[in-house]
Amino acid sequence: MIDTQRAEYLANTYADMILRLSYTYLNNTHDAQDICQTVFVKLLTHPQAFESKSHEKAYIMRMTANACKDILKSPWRRKTCGLEVIADVPAPEAEDGSVLAAVNTLPARYRSVIYLHYYEGYQASEIAEILGIPTATVHTRLARGRKKLKTLLGGFGYEEALE
Repeated sequence: MIDTQRAEYLANTYADMILRLSYTYLNNTHDAQDICQTVFVKLLTHPQAFESKSHEKAYIMRMTANACKDILKSPWRRKTCGLEVIADVPAPEAEDGSVLAAVNTLPARYRSVIYLHYYEGYQASEIAEILGIPTATVHTRLARGRKKLKTLLGGFGYEEALE
């Protein structure tokens, strides 16, 4: 069970510092709050013994900086933008007989890799990182998904539709 006194101590002592440091890295309040939560979860689930308060503070600052750097180098962050940027862009409608409609009928494991590769433009290695699977598995699922799409689309126009 998590010690509530430890949680209160950490929140009262380090929450502002973690939020400020995270915000300076990420320039986004919501991401900074996510980092703060992540750091507290790690601190509470994996307690450490420190020689002094300065060692504890340095450890928490380094943990926060590393978590921020992880977010900054993630493919997800590089390929996203704020909701305000796309507020006026309508979502594409899937027509009957369209490739997107056919993709949506695939099993989830094929649908996700096909969508990420062809519609979002991710490379196989990036998809592997996003989904937490080996790159070889991504290639296999892409090949099997293409084969299923070819069957669903009747083979007609298949090559042009996926390019």
